[in-house]
Formats: sequence, C-alpha cells, structure tokens
Amino acid sequence: MRRFVWLCAVVLVLALPAMAQDHPRFEAMGGWSYLHVNPGQGAKSFNAWGGWIGDAAFNANKWFGVAADISGHYTTVEGESVRAHNFLFGPRFTNRDNEHFQPFAHFLFGVTHISTSDSGSDSAFAFAAGGGVDVKIADRIALRLVQAEYLQTRFASAKQHNARISVGIVFHFGGK
Repeated sequence: MRRFVWLCAVVLVLALPAMAQDHPRFEAMGGWSYLHVNPGQGAKSFNAWGGWIGDAAFNANKWFGVAADISGHYTTVEGESVRAHNFLFGPRFTNRDNEHFQPFAHFLFGVTHISTSDSGSDSAFAFAAGGGVDVKIADRIALRLVQAEYLQTRFASAKQHNARISVGIVFHFGGK
C-alpha cells in the first residue's frame, strides 16, 4: 500500500509540468488606443485619438491571470495640449477553450495622471472594467481584435465616465 501511495505521488508530481503547458505563462501586448473623455461638471467631452497601450499579463492557470495595463493618450482641447496616462492593474479572466479566439474580461484599478500645457497636472483613482478578444495569427502571436473598457476616474471629488478602445499585437511566452 505504501508503494502505491508513493507511486501515485510521483505520477502527480511528474504530471504538474504537463498541466502548466496548456496556456501561455506570460503575455505582452502593444498597440493603439482611443480614449473618449467625459470630464463632467459641464466641461466639454473630448476624444484623444493619438494613443498607445502596453499590456502584460502573468497567467496563473488556464483561465486566471494578473494584468498590468499602461496607456497614454494625447490631444488638444481649445488650443491646450492634454496628456492622459493610465496605470492600471488587476485580475483577468480568459476563456481558452477555443484555440483561435480567446475572449477575456478584466477589472483593473490604479491611477490616471492628466497634464495640460497651461493648467498643470493632477492624478486620481481610476477603475476600468471591460474585455476583449484575441485572435491567433501564429504559434505565439495573436491580434487583439478589440479591447473595450468603461474607464472611471475621480478628479475634483467627482466621477468621470470615460470609454477606451484598443487594438494591438499580443506575444505569448512560456507554456504551450
């Protein structure tokens, strides 16, 4: 009986690396991002067309990972240059049942930093909820077909309700 227990334990330990191979351990994405800003309190909404996004995720298992998301958006509002940078982190849930299309959802928390050419700068709490779909184009490369989020910021003790849409290229490392 003791040998059987040891044999089962050895088989389980040897099977662990095989289980880790069904998903990428790490993903990195870079791409273009669009931000629609709604400042609230009667201020004019604006679109920041010139934007970029960088995203990295460590995948603990096939469906759960932790993501870091950094983006920058730039525009001019009434002759004033406006720059918005988001630094967000949080859990990501991915459905990897289909090898070619992998939808995901995430809930990210962090800060938004806004600076202007005339008025200075400010930082505030930010929260993003959304998701997207990655489409496999090669063995370790995917196209982030869309990533769309509701992005809430809290400047001047008020909530701003913003929208962000991104696309990009995803690189997979480790795992399968």
